[in-house]
Amino acid sequence: MTNQTLHGLCPPPFFQESFFPSAGGFVDGRYCADLPVSDGMVSCCIPCPISAWMYGDDISQKARSASWISVAVLPLCIFLLVSYAVLPVKWTHRHYLSICFTIGICLMEIAFIIPLGAKPDQCYNDITPNDMHSTMSCAWSGAMLLFGGWAVVTWSLIRTVAFHLQVCWEVILGPKFMWGAFICGWGIPAIGITVMLILTGVSFRFGEMCHINIKHGVQDYWAPVMAISAAALILQLATMVYCIHVYVRSIFDKSDSSTNSSALPSYSASVRTVTARQAYRRIRRVLQLQWRGVALVLIIIGNVIYFAVVFIKIDAKMKITKDNIHKAQPWLICLMVSRGDKYKCLDEAKKLGPNEATLLALLILLSLVGLWNFVLFARPSMFLGWADLIKTKVQQRHEFVSADARNRSPDTRTYEMLESSGLPVTKTPEPIVRSPTPSRAISPEGKSYGREARYVRPSMSFSSPRPPSATQGREWDPQETFASAHQHQPSR
Repeated sequence: MTNQTLHGLCPPPFFQESFFPSAGGFVDGRYCADLPVSDGMVSCCIPCPISAWMYGDDISQKARSASWISVAVLPLCIFLLVSYAVLPVKWTHRHYLSICFTIGICLMEIAFIIPLGAKPDQCYNDITPNDMHSTMSCAWSGAMLLFGGWAVVTWSLIRTVAFHLQVCWEVILGPKFMWGAFICGWGIPAIGITVMLILTGVSFRFGEMCHINIKHGVQDYWAPVMAISAAALILQLATMVYCIHVYVRSIFDKSDSSTNSSALPSYSASVRTVTARQAYRRIRRVLQLQWRGVALVLIIIGNVIYFAVVFIKIDAKMKITKDNIHKAQPWLICLMVSRGDKYKCLDEAKKLGPNEATLLALLILLSLVGLWNFVLFARPSMFLGWADLIKTKVQQRHEFVSADARNRSPDTRTYEMLESSGLPVTKTPEPIVRSPTPSRAISPEGKSYGREARYVRPSMSFSSPRPPSATQGREWDPQETFASAHQHQPSR
């Protein structure tokens, strides 16, 4: 059937709903209403996609800019994850809170990039948009975007709780807190996204990326996300108020101790002063270590609150109710009078829902979350660590090795154990010119004792070598050596 036939009894550009199947695509996403005709009432529908009729045909191209921003931001997040995995801790100062936070942001960035490669068709037919059941790219982009949002919000709360426990209660976070954070940080988003996909689902609403549907969207997604964000914000503000309180108290304690320097301070006052100063120093050290995480949490919470408010307003204005249909009558009449010239009716469309600038700002802010994460967590020491790693690898590759130190034989035993190595024993060739042979002493039996040994007399020695037979038969005379004779007498 041609488009002219599909109009049926409905005035152009609307299509008669009875000419389309009742299954396939996101049927609940049709924008249809009953119009009075000569034969009674007929259900007429606005052509798909409705965003093109409200904002113009170039809305998809403008929304694609957020996807290209994600293309540039995703490598930055991957750089952080690779740095955490490869470089030592002294360069990255990695922590599981930062790693899990970055993973959640990467999922959101990937959701924006999927439509660039898939190039999905937003509509199942002329009046029905596609959803997660009819287009796989819609399912992946919508699920990863919403799961990443769940994860980022949940880990923001966990980071805020960790910061509050360290600052206000002086709790040292151990393995129990870490495993509890893993279970809550990934378990809550997994349960939330499962419930949301079953009860609500995602579909094409504006742009080439799928978003959460209107039905039960507030109950199973936006309300829990807003509750977690509000809890994180309240806890963060309470922690900051405590930090300000400790700082102010330390200032007053210092002034009291300085003004009363002439008199001896009391025991209670001195203890109170030391305690306030110690608390301030401890909190200052914690803030110096975690100010990046605190800043990122505040940015994320602010963005989430803005996203939730905008989406809830969109759902409220785009939901098919009698009040919304009554408000949309000037725009619908304009479309009928102009016979489908959408550009003549854009002024009337702007009165219905959020303007184009608000939607584009929402998408761009979502894609820029990864950039904020990189700016705050990419320490200068990371780049020094990569430079040190590359320098070490290059030096090891070009290190000089002497030729004499190389092992030319595959078997190290052949150096000293030639016979046991199984290799043939070869005789070393004799030199052509021989060294002069020393004279050899001949024994009386005609055998050689070896090389003749000559006695070298020392300059201060008065002895001379004698043969062994010369000393035989001689006795020692003590008179010749001026030694007194001594006779041993037995004791009585």
